[in-house]
Amino acid sequence: MQDDDHDPAGVVRVRAPNPSLLTLDGTNTYVTGGWVVDPGPGLEGHLDAVLAAAGGRIEGIALTHLHADHAGGAAALAVRAGGVPVVLPSDGAQLGPFRALATPGHAPDHVCLLLGRTCFTGDAVLGEGSVFMSPGEGSLADYLDSLRRLRGLDLELLCPGHGPYVRDPAAKLDDYIAHRLERERLLVEALGAGARTEGELLDRAWSDVAPELRPAAALTLRAHLEKLAGEGRLPPDRRA
Repeated sequence: MQDDDHDPAGVVRVRAPNPSLLTLDGTNTYVTGGWVVDPGPGLEGHLDAVLAAAGGRIEGIALTHLHADHAGGAAALAVRAGGVPVVLPSDGAQLGPFRALATPGHAPDHVCLLLGRTCFTGDAVLGEGSVFMSPGEGSLADYLDSLRRLRGLDLELLCPGHGPYVRDPAAKLDDYIAHRLERERLLVEALGAGARTEGELLDRAWSDVAPELRPAAALTLRAHLEKLAGEGRLPPDRRA
């Protein structure tokens, strides 16, 4: 864990015990201003910890998207808190202390939640590593647009859905955009050199990925191919 990975004033992070290759150390749930952001999976001990962090008083539950590792415990926590509302807000909506910003890409319903210059990013930005993109559900073109939208804001702190706090949002977002564009460059280069099979493309454009992450990289590869296909940039003998 980073030395400066401490809760900022007014925010309490409760990490769910659901670690995995994709969730890192687990899903981050946040308590701030009487609200809960992304209650996480429906694990009894985690929901107990969230309620305790809120001092037993919760006004509402805000979601960044509906994936189970972020929203699975929402209904149960809402009941425990006395029937408080659970809301996935739309773009520009004001919800409790937050303003919602649509950030589709990882999921079509994804939003980030802005609290002044603090942004709760869900799965749009992680504290470590890159975001998993599933073809069909996710959209790489939308995701890049969302990252650029976030980059245009004057942010001071990112509170990601997984991993440590991000205290230099501009640098992180620049890195995220550059990373995606570099993957695309390597993929286009591989296609131009004649690579066609999934294995060949992974070997050339995702050669740095650990073996255990290769299946996830394969799904992200397909999302990249969908983007290229939509832009008319795939070779005629290679479909997305």
